[in-house]
Amino acid sequence: MTTSSATAGVSAPQSWRESIKITRLTVFAVLFILVGAWVLIAAPQNIAADATTLLTFNRSGTEGFSVPTVGFAVVVALSYVASGVAGLLPLPSLKRATFWWMVVNGMLLIPLILVIIAAGGRTNITVMVQESLRLATPIIMGAMAGLWAERSGVTNIAIEGMMLTGACMGFVAYSLLNAGGMRPPEAQLLGVIIAVLAGGVMAALHAWLSITFKTNQIVSGTVINILAIGLTSYLRREVLISSEATRSTLSSPAFLTDLGLNTDTFFGNVIFSGKPIFFGMILLVIATHIIMYYTRWGLRTRAVGENPHAADTLGINVIRNRWTNVIISGMIAGLAGAWFTLETTGAFDDNMTAGKGFIALAAMIFGNWTPFGAAAGGLLFGFSEALGQRFQFLGVPIPAQFLQMVPYFVTIVVLAGLIGRATPPKADGVPYEKE
Repeated sequence: MTTSSATAGVSAPQSWRESIKITRLTVFAVLFILVGAWVLIAAPQNIAADATTLLTFNRSGTEGFSVPTVGFAVVVALSYVASGVAGLLPLPSLKRATFWWMVVNGMLLIPLILVIIAAGGRTNITVMVQESLRLATPIIMGAMAGLWAERSGVTNIAIEGMMLTGACMGFVAYSLLNAGGMRPPEAQLLGVIIAVLAGGVMAALHAWLSITFKTNQIVSGTVINILAIGLTSYLRREVLISSEATRSTLSSPAFLTDLGLNTDTFFGNVIFSGKPIFFGMILLVIATHIIMYYTRWGLRTRAVGENPHAADTLGINVIRNRWTNVIISGMIAGLAGAWFTLETTGAFDDNMTAGKGFIALAAMIFGNWTPFGAAAGGLLFGFSEALGQRFQFLGVPIPAQFLQMVPYFVTIVVLAGLIGRATPPKADGVPYEKE
């Protein structure tokens, strides 16, 4: 009796496989050590010791400062190696500090790459940041579109199709109105309105299928994406190719010039040189945050997304709330689509959204279904796309196709490695049936 009790109290020895725990922090620690070691070895061998990189902070490139290329690379690489070693140490008290150290090191990766690839020359930080914000605009707006729908409990993977439809319909309307003699500013404004309404119509179809008929919301979104590809391709072939469309785009607000805000300075170029939909994106993020967390509608939306049955017992019309939020989601996606045609290129091409709607969903998940978090995710992906373009501009000897893969590769890394387990609203994707 005593022997069996003693045996039961002694745990079986663990194997070496069970004693080794591979965590996300461990993986990134090893990665930082490898990258840091590679930079320490490669930078001094391939870059002249006295080489400098000029970082400029205005569009004309006249203001900036020089950075010793090798010295900067060595300091950052040593920080990488040190943080990686700290991450491998079995000291729980250091985990939080090590995590934030690695976050800072991750942010240093971008200036490290820019300084190294522009060694002996210059690179314009202002243009880089400006392009990042510009390219992040449709991603952030798409993330806001997804947030409005999914906070109410409706999964919306149809953002891509809604954006594509808005881009096409808005440009078709603009082209026809312009060909009919309407002045471009008015035609562009009506084109933006049509794009917003087109996104809303596609969202109404998604709501009709997924809320009213309770079809699988993933299937419904996929159908809308496929429908948008076919519909927009048909309209481009039948309407746009034969129309007399111009390539003019939306102009920056005139009052910014009158006030002297869009000057050749860092903030003047980065913030105040944008166009209307870009400024609309900034206002949309702020408005979404205020509505979701400081209004009755936002409280009801979050309640419907978390526990629709409890919300119903409190007198909230769950079906109407979901319908409304999904249509708002589609209208925001339609406005994001107008960015591609009416604000950026002045033309429409087949599938020109190029997966930005799906990257927007990744940004929303990255931000844990919060407006500012999703905006941060959108900025990350916009910056990665701008980085790929900068590599091509600086002549980095990498195939252009690989550089175009950068934002999608970053999407995979962020979703698989950085955010870990994301927690959506509890009723997200679950059709509501009134008891």
